[in-house]
Order: sequence, then C-alpha cells, then structure tokens
Amino acid sequence: MYADYFGLKENPFSLSPDARYLFLSEQHRDALNCLIYGIKEKKGFVLISGGIGLGKTTICRSLLASLDDSVETALIFNTAVSDLDLLETILGEYGVIVKSESRNKKYYVDALNDFLLSNFAAGKTAVLLIDEAQNLSHGVLEQVRMLSNLETETEKLIQIVLIGQPELTRNLMLPAMRQLNERITVRYDLKPFSPPEIGEYIQHRLKVAQGPGSIKFTRGALDLIYSFTEGIPRRINALCDRALLIAYTKNVSNIDRRIIKLAVHDIGLNYFQKTISRGKKMWHRLTNLTATGNS
Repeated sequence: MYADYFGLKENPFSLSPDARYLFLSEQHRDALNCLIYGIKEKKGFVLISGGIGLGKTTICRSLLASLDDSVETALIFNTAVSDLDLLETILGEYGVIVKSESRNKKYYVDALNDFLLSNFAAGKTAVLLIDEAQNLSHGVLEQVRMLSNLETETEKLIQIVLIGQPELTRNLMLPAMRQLNERITVRYDLKPFSPPEIGEYIQHRLKVAQGPGSIKFTRGALDLIYSFTEGIPRRINALCDRALLIAYTKNVSNIDRRIIKLAVHDIGLNYFQKTISRGKKMWHRLTNLTATGNS
C-alpha cells in the first residue's frame, strides 16, 4: 500500500525468506560460509541453529541461489513426517521416480543410493537441506544419520545440512543422539543483530527495494526498534512494515520514536515477547559496545 508513496518497487519488509534481501552481517556471512565450506569440503553434516526469526531460512535460500549445476539439491521443509515419508520426499526432490507399489524403506534407500552413485560418477555433489529440523523425531533423525553411511571408499555421497531452532541442538545432546551429534563437525549458531546492525539492516532492505528515498529512521527510532525487537530480523520487519504504513497514513517520511510507538501499539505488545533476560541483554549490549570500541 505504501510502496508507491515512498517510491519503492515493492514492500521492503516482507516476512517471506527472499534471498535478495539477505543482510550479510558478520555472523550471517559466517553462517553462509560455514554452509559453503561444509558442502565444498564434503564434511557430511552441517548444522545451522538459531532462534525463531533470525534468518536461517533466508540463508538457506541464499545458499540454494548461489549453487551451480554441479550441485544437485533436495530441500525439505515439512519435517513432521515419518522416516519413510522423509525418504520418499527426498527421492521426489531429486527427481527419482519410484514405483508406488514398492513403498518400503529398503527400496527407497537402494533407489537413493543408485541415484547418488550416478550423481557421483557424473562429477556432481548431492546436498540435502532439512529446514525446521527441530521437528524431526528421534527415529527420523536416526534415519538421517544412516543416510550419511551412503558413501564411496573415499568420500560421502550426500552432504546433509540441518537447519533448526535451539531445540535441535538440545535434542542432539541426548544420549540416544550421540552418534549423530558427533558426526556434525561444522556448525554455527545464529544470534540477533546488535544495535548498530539494525540501522544497517533497515537501510539494506530499503535499498534492495529501490529506496530509501525520503524515508529516514531517527536514532531514537532505531533504539526503540532494538528495545522491542531485541535484534530479531523477523520482528524488525514486522515493526518497520507497520511503521511505514503509519507514516504513509500521516503523510510523513520521518520515522521517529512516536511512529514506532504507534506501530508497536498496533501490532500489540504480546508480539514482542522478551526472549533475552535483562541480565543477558545487558551483557549482550556491553559485549557489542566493547567489540565496537576495540575495532
């Protein structure tokens, strides 16, 4: 609604995981590099973890957009499935046609192994990305571990990327998951943006949408955005989207503290549940200030 008014080609704060809008903060760049390194060096498993709304799926989409034809990918995002459903979905993602009457685990694993061997012979890399992996049951996680046993004498036939919320890391720490956990040697845990990064993030998204034009966020507004969102990208998007809508209705382009407060009121305080304790937040701010001072 407000895009034309501000001279933007599209909504810059959509909640969709659009790879074009990925803001490469230092840690998001590190997470992406971990993915690329794990796949290129064929480490077998890569784990990207982090809280809700931190941009894990957007990083995943960005990775997929950066891979060339030498990489065959399978993306799984529906993880409330059985081990048999998972195998069936993986084969479908790789374009492997299977007989409907042969629906059993051995048949699926054999079919996948045949595909992976042909893929390897063609000089290609196979990558399996599982988003929302925290929802996988222990039995399905064990099936995922077993897939890593598909290998030649020298290397893994499939590179598996697990992307999930902190519950995934906790699940992997359970004794029953020890074998899988010890196979994951490349991992990265995403954290929220620091206060200085919030302004950069907002400007980045406005620029991608062919802005910012006349739009300006004041220092006070940015401080308030951090206070309510705690640096979580999804919350920042929701708050900025509502702020621009309010600015449009008021025929202004200066986003100040008053506009942000109105946006928070419209969305509702319950949306901005605190995920960082007061002590942790203070430590987080002090750490960022110290890092800034040392640079």
